[in-house]
Amino acid sequence: MIQRLALLGVGLIGSSLVRALKEKQAVQHVVGYGRGEKNLQEALELGVIDEIATSVADAVDGADMVVVAVPLGAVKGLFAEMKGKLSENAVVTDVGSVKWSVVRDAQQVFTTVPPRLIPGHPIAGTEKSGAAASFAELYQGRRVILTPLDNRDEDALQKVTAMWELAGAEVVEMGVQHHDEVLAATSHLPHLLAYGLVDALARQDAHREIFRFAAGGFRDFSRIASSDPTMWRDIAMANRKPLLETLDQFRKELDEVESMIQDKDGDALLELFSRAKQARDEHYE
Repeated sequence: MIQRLALLGVGLIGSSLVRALKEKQAVQHVVGYGRGEKNLQEALELGVIDEIATSVADAVDGADMVVVAVPLGAVKGLFAEMKGKLSENAVVTDVGSVKWSVVRDAQQVFTTVPPRLIPGHPIAGTEKSGAAASFAELYQGRRVILTPLDNRDEDALQKVTAMWELAGAEVVEMGVQHHDEVLAATSHLPHLLAYGLVDALARQDAHREIFRFAAGGFRDFSRIASSDPTMWRDIAMANRKPLLETLDQFRKELDEVESMIQDKDGDALLELFSRAKQARDEHYE
């Protein structure tokens, strides 16, 4: 049982976690803090949170679990505001998509990463945002990656692991750098491609017809371009180096595809498509 959970950032990810914990009766009291007053009031009315805090210090006061669920660009500021305000037994975790960014912010604020800070990243979400978009089943059958450092407190790690398992997730551990490299390829690059494609098409003269007659494949691929722009701006900036490396690899692949089409090399194109189909089918049956 979590006695008092401080949710810093009452959006889809954090609110869905709280809903899941409340369904399992695993949390007694949730205090929410965020910059959007309307969203906070809505979260209170929906029963996602039980109390609204007017400052980070008030939110973390007496909390035994602190979940940082804000865009990456705001994490350092929250760390600075909670410094010296945390209870001795408080466990702090986050949901950011770039772990080196969170670790670096913690080092700059606290000098060293506190042992009871366990960086985390749930591999789940939708293109919707806000407390009203949250639902308790979001993490069912999904993975949550924890990237604990060498100085981690084992009790804190166990508590964060148990919290996510109660929400229905499979918890795995990974190194900080490896996490950021993997997510650059599997999550960050696809979002950049979706944003870039939609923006490119939207600036064409015939953009109304393009979107009007778009088939299901375009809708499926471009869906993630409806995600929170601020969040994804912060992710792209925070994971700059791995993302640039992944972009470079993908650009070379596109150049090869372009050459195949220019050279009318249908056999090579078919081979590429077949390899891609086989890889996709093997991993996502």
